[in-house]
Amino acid sequence: MKSKTLQKDKVNIITLGCSKNLVDSEVLSGQLMANDISVVHENKKLDHNIVVVNTCGFIDKAKEESVNTILDQLELKRRGKLDKVYVTGCLSERYRADLETEMPEVDAWFGTLELPLMLKQFDVDYKAELLGERLLSTPKHYAYLKISEGCNRTCSFCAIPLMRGKHVSRTIEDLVAEAESLVKKGVKEIMLIAQELTYYGLDIYKQRELPKLLHALADIKGLEWIRLHYAYPSKFPLEILDVMAQRDNICKYLDMPLQHASNNMLKAMKRNITREEMTDLIRTIREKVPGICLRTTLIAGFPGETEEDIEELKEFLQEHRFDRVGIFNYSHEENTSAYDLVDDVPDETKQLRAQEVMEVQQEISYEKNQEKIGQVYKVLIDKKEAGRYLGRTEFDSVEVDNEVVVHASKKLTIGEFVQVKINKAYDYDLEGEVVEA
Repeated sequence: MKSKTLQKDKVNIITLGCSKNLVDSEVLSGQLMANDISVVHENKKLDHNIVVVNTCGFIDKAKEESVNTILDQLELKRRGKLDKVYVTGCLSERYRADLETEMPEVDAWFGTLELPLMLKQFDVDYKAELLGERLLSTPKHYAYLKISEGCNRTCSFCAIPLMRGKHVSRTIEDLVAEAESLVKKGVKEIMLIAQELTYYGLDIYKQRELPKLLHALADIKGLEWIRLHYAYPSKFPLEILDVMAQRDNICKYLDMPLQHASNNMLKAMKRNITREEMTDLIRTIREKVPGICLRTTLIAGFPGETEEDIEELKEFLQEHRFDRVGIFNYSHEENTSAYDLVDDVPDETKQLRAQEVMEVQQEISYEKNQEKIGQVYKVLIDKKEAGRYLGRTEFDSVEVDNEVVVHASKKLTIGEFVQVKINKAYDYDLEGEVVEA
């Protein structure tokens, strides 16, 4: 494709939203590189002439950020700084018709599963043989591995199936091959992501095969940490816990979004589980994997939510003392079943309730962190900022969880593991000194 600059094309990919989008951007970059097209992620130099904005359409705030990012790029194009602006991802999938009318200056719009079509804009074909060939946008020592696409769940608040389609698992062979390729590039930690991890394999193997996949990945030499994100609690396959307990390189960490704890809310959200069943599951998880770190995500302000529901949620947190908690304000999404309900909780109330919940969790997190003082943990060094090394334990995922401020008498290498003795603890972070193993 020739541009008006007559220079060789250089593509900048801007990724918004979740880690699944990040993987899509990395796969796109791998395809472009294989076709000798220069590509970068989040380029600050502005020496590119084409932009691909990979959008998020999950909740109102994310949609607003995506629209503003597109508008920013169109302004650069108007000023002659860009030749082409392409838009892909969830927002494009969901609102393409409206967006095409509102932003006719965008050169082309693509849905979440239209990578081959996008590549046609660059006069190249999709190369199926490029399994795992991605230009990582993360530091080279960790990467995300998307094990499936889409979701078959019918949670009333969620628009993901509208944007990502039905659940489609990737084969174990393909995932192992990709993970091996990542490890050869220096990746030491792989985070398994999917809209719903525990459903893995049902479509292609006719049974849940996440345990088998985990064993296969754990066999890869050089892969030191495997982390599980986004496990659905209903019909949770307990065999996962057996593998986690058996294999040293599977982190004692589970991200399991519960969304609420009031049975009224769980029913309205169509979560197919009760508070009592969640309690039994949490206890079983902790019995089978002692010391496991449990992370969950919650929603504040779902239609019909009362102060009593929020009090019940806070009691639930105090009862189970999760290690990590995130919370979203409910977003009223078109074409979800909850859209038929009245969005009757004011935005200010949603925010206040979310703050109340996080104040409870902040205290729990502080108390749990205090218990770590004097303990020694294996820490992965992620970066150096303001003269300090920052790392994570196996109980912390990237960006969403705690960090460890690491002090060392000698220079550390980004991506190396060190033993750290914790000597200070805060609400969400730890601080410690490197000790000899």
